[in-house]
Parts: sequence; C-alpha cells; structure tokens
Amino acid sequence: MKSLKKSIIAITVGITALATSCQKLDIPPKNIFTPDVIFDSEAGVKSLLATIYRNLPIEDFKYRPDGGDDANYNGIQTQHPGFNPGNPWMNFYTSASVIGEEVGPFGGFEIGGGFGYWPYADIRNVNILIDELPKHTAKLTQATVNTILGEAHFLRAYYYFGLAKRYGGVPIIKVPQDPGAPLSELQVHRDKEEAVWDFISAELDLGYQMLPESSEAGRANKYVAAALKSRAMLYAGSVAKYGSVNFVSGPALSQGFVGVPVGKANTYFQAAYDAAKLLEGHYSLYNDNPDKVQNFTDLFLKPNSEQIFIKQYSIASNTAHSWDATMSPRYMTANALSRAYPTLDLVELWGQLPVTNGDGTPRRFNDRTELMQGLEPRLLATVYFPGTTLRGLTFDMQRGIYPSFTGTAAAEVAKQPNSRSYVLAGDTKTLYQGKQIIGFTGPWTGGDELTRTGFYVRKYVDYNKPQATVDLYKSEQPWIDLRYGEILLNRAEAAMELGNTGDAFDCIKKIRERAGATPYTSIDIDKVRKERRMELAFENQYYWDLKRWRTADVVLDRAHFRGLMPYYVFNENKYIFLAEPELFNREYTFQKQSYYEPIPGGEINKNPNLLPNNPGY
Repeated sequence: MKSLKKSIIAITVGITALATSCQKLDIPPKNIFTPDVIFDSEAGVKSLLATIYRNLPIEDFKYRPDGGDDANYNGIQTQHPGFNPGNPWMNFYTSASVIGEEVGPFGGFEIGGGFGYWPYADIRNVNILIDELPKHTAKLTQATVNTILGEAHFLRAYYYFGLAKRYGGVPIIKVPQDPGAPLSELQVHRDKEEAVWDFISAELDLGYQMLPESSEAGRANKYVAAALKSRAMLYAGSVAKYGSVNFVSGPALSQGFVGVPVGKANTYFQAAYDAAKLLEGHYSLYNDNPDKVQNFTDLFLKPNSEQIFIKQYSIASNTAHSWDATMSPRYMTANALSRAYPTLDLVELWGQLPVTNGDGTPRRFNDRTELMQGLEPRLLATVYFPGTTLRGLTFDMQRGIYPSFTGTAAAEVAKQPNSRSYVLAGDTKTLYQGKQIIGFTGPWTGGDELTRTGFYVRKYVDYNKPQATVDLYKSEQPWIDLRYGEILLNRAEAAMELGNTGDAFDCIKKIRERAGATPYTSIDIDKVRKERRMELAFENQYYWDLKRWRTADVVLDRAHFRGLMPYYVFNENKYIFLAEPELFNREYTFQKQSYYEPIPGGEINKNPNLLPNNPGY
C-alpha cells in the first residue's frame, strides 16, 4: 500500500481545474493524495480521468509537431500539460504546413525528425486506474466500475496508438510499475510493432464491450472506441501491406520492432472495416442545410449527428485556442494575423481551376468571385477564395497590377521577376493611378504577413464571431477528433484493400453526395485516397496517411508548392489569375528513415533496453 500511495501522490498533485478542454467533467479541482479519496467516489475518479483525457495525443487546434514553448502570453499562463504544451496559438506550424496542404512561415523542415513524444507517465495513470478501481466496487457500484474500466481501456489504447504510429514497437506496460523496484525491473524491453497493434486492437475491443452506447461530450462510449479502432487498424494494415516499400533496413526492422508481417495486412483491414460498420445507424453525415456550402461549413461549428468524439475549449477556464485569429488576416481580426495558407496543389485536388484559355492566355474575369462559379461546395467551405466575405469584409486578394497584359500565363510566370511588367507594392497603402495595388488580404509582398498562396483556410473558422473578439486565446469551437465522415472513408479504404469495391463505392458515394460533388461511376484505391484528402483537409490526417501509405518520400521529394496569384489588368479593367510558386518558394523533403521517429535519446539514456533504435537513427 505504501508504494501505491506514492504512486497516487505522483499522479494527482498535478490534477487541476477541469478547464481542460477535453470534456466537461463538472467537478471542482482537488489535490488528492490517497487511493480511497480518489477511488471511493465518482467525483474523485473523474478528477483523475480529466488529467488522462487532457493529455491524450489529439492533434487539434493547438497541435504542433515540434512542441515548442509559449508558456506565457500577455501575462496569461498558456502552457498546459499534454502532448503539445508549447505554442498553443501557433496553428500555422502544424503538420498541414509541411506536407503541402498549406504553407506556413517556417518552411520545409523535415517532418518525423523526432519530437520526443513519450507518454508513459500518462499510461501509468491509466494502469493505476485499471488496477485500483475494482477494489472500490462497494462505493461505486459494479456498473460504474465496468463503465470506467471500459473508458480506461479506450484511453490506454489511444496513448499506445500515438506511440505506435511514431515509433512502431514500444514497451507494452499493463500494470503500475513500482518506482522503488530494482532498476532491472523498470528497464523494460521494446515489444514488436505487431504486438503493439494487437494490444491496441484488444484494448479497444474491451472498450467497446464495456462502455455504454452514449456519453457526455468529450468522453468515450462504445462507438468512440469502435471509431478509434477503425482508424488504428487501418494504419496497422497499411504498415503491414506497404511497410517494406521505401524504407531503410536496420536491426530494429530485422528484429520486428518496426514493420509488420505482410500476412497480417488483411487481418487489420478486416478489423478496421468491421469496426467502422459498428457505427452504422448510430451516427450519420451532417446534412441539415440544403445549401451545401453552408452545410459543410457548419459541420465544424455546430453540434450535429456526425460528431463522435470532440475536444472542448473555454475562455473562462483558460483553455481557449486561437484558430480564428491565426487563420484570418489582421484586416479581419482584433489584433492577430494569419500565417498559414492553403496551396493551389490542395485546391486542384478538386480539378484544375478555369484560369487559362485554350491557347494558354489568362482568362479575364470581371470580378474575382467569378472564379468560384461551378466549383464544388465542399471546396468553397474548406478554403476562402478571392471575393468571399468574412465578418463583413471581403477577401480582396490582389498580388499587383499589370498596366497591360499580353502573352500566355506560362510564359509570364517563367520570366524573372524583374523582367515582368507588373507593379507590386510592399504594403496595402500604395496606389497605382488611384488604384490600390495590393489587396488588404494580400498576397504577401514584404509588408504585414498576408496570404502567400492567394487563399485562406475556411474550415473551422467561426464566421459568427465578431471581429472585435477575434484574438489569441479567444476561440472556443470544439475540435472534432472523430467524425462519421472519416469513419466512412476508413471503411471505404479498408473495403478496397479487401476487394469489396461495392461497399467502398457506396461509402464514397455518400461522402460525395453530401459534398455536392459529381458522382463517380467507378471506384479505385486512388479515388478513395483522393476523397480522403479532400474531405479531411486541415484535420491533421494527411500527414499520417502519407506515412502509412509509404508515399511521403515520393510526394515530398524536393517538393515546391504553388499559389494562385490574382492581378488587376489596368487598361482592361479585368482580373487575371496566374499559377505561381508560393511566395517564399520553399523546398520540402522527407527522408525514408522518417517513416518512424527515433526513440527519444533521453529515454534511451534511462533505459538502454529500448535499443536498437529505429533504422537511420
């Protein structure tokens, strides 16, 4: 009991107010020091659960792959425990900014370089919960204990999923380790990657079996467990099928610490498919508004039937995020400004934009909004185009002015900048013959940070938020960690991998109907993957998709991304759009070793049994 009490002290002194944005567990903060105080009441258990939920590796508005440090902003303490305690406002430094969905200010740093995620303190908390809770059935009731244990198995699986997709095989620890035990007992060995995926699957099965069908927002139920299993097993199946492609060898690979036998691929794909099927009839695609642009916009801003598992935020509890402030230009905020911009490469997943004529000359537009005519509603709800409005202001993107324009678009873009006949400006105040040269919303030319691609992110931006309230740490819209749209995509991909093209076609058909997209007449794996990219843009999924498909080193092979620059042709009183490199023209790359991250060096120093490290490190 003495060692358990030490463990309880260790896990509870950091429990703070449940302003943790994970969920609403409406109990006051406590400093809890003994097992009976924690486990003899549901309120005490919820306090512990709050910490465990808060630290889940949910890649949300505050997610930043390199960590960072932003512990204080204008006197506000902003550093919170969890996967990403640092720089919670810097939404422009997300995984989307290093894979071509958008470009941010920091450029082509290589993803997967080792960010040190190692949540064994959190896993220990879960293990203590699982070990101790059954001893308190008399005070909690058997039904309550079973439900919370189901929740604990879900949470443990989520932590291990965060580890497995980064490192492959890691130590599977199922019981609380005694901190006073001999070092030889604490220095555990890595388990094989296959064993970790199997453990995650089994934990989520327990969660599904033990959890109720419904739960308060931000907490797990049986369908949350099934949804996470569909995501995790799809990842495992992809590693098994494609893991030997474009990878480097080494002892960790030959010993099974990274990599999964190809013969397990269909087992995992079937598990992903079956888990996704479990949600059928319990959740549905959001389709309340017949205006399909508005419908897809509101999907991310209103409570609805598609949300499975969300993470919540609150200004009052100092857990608010900054998405609205960092996705909008200063012109549309109270103070902050955007520094993350969708690329033309992303936009053209939906098809090439009609900006050139058949002879290669730029198409002339009377108004910038004409560009949006006929585009898919889902695209228009994902990206702000020139001419759209937000907070009563217009996105007036204009890179510069051509006094006149002749020739083809390609020939003009190929010229050296100083040999082009346009007029540019470094700020939004400079005029050309009474005409503003650069739009208040950009593109960027060297003054205030404005779009470098001609686009802005629209997904998750709260269009109802008054401009005076759009500032850092002033946004409260929840992050949807699991939604039914993703589950249909998981199901479709798993079905394709299993040869069930009929079900894959039906799932994609539902997604495209809701999106307002042209129906497909056939289906293949490339269409399924493309649909996933369009539907889940800016939801921090494509980063991991590239890794599990083993295509990152091809897609990001000295990659440069493009923007679409609007210009005004003065003598014609028309607008043209030129597809050009994004204005910093940074290069992005991905080394094959980065399909796995290195085991953190500090952890190896404490436990040499974690060796061999992953190949290439």
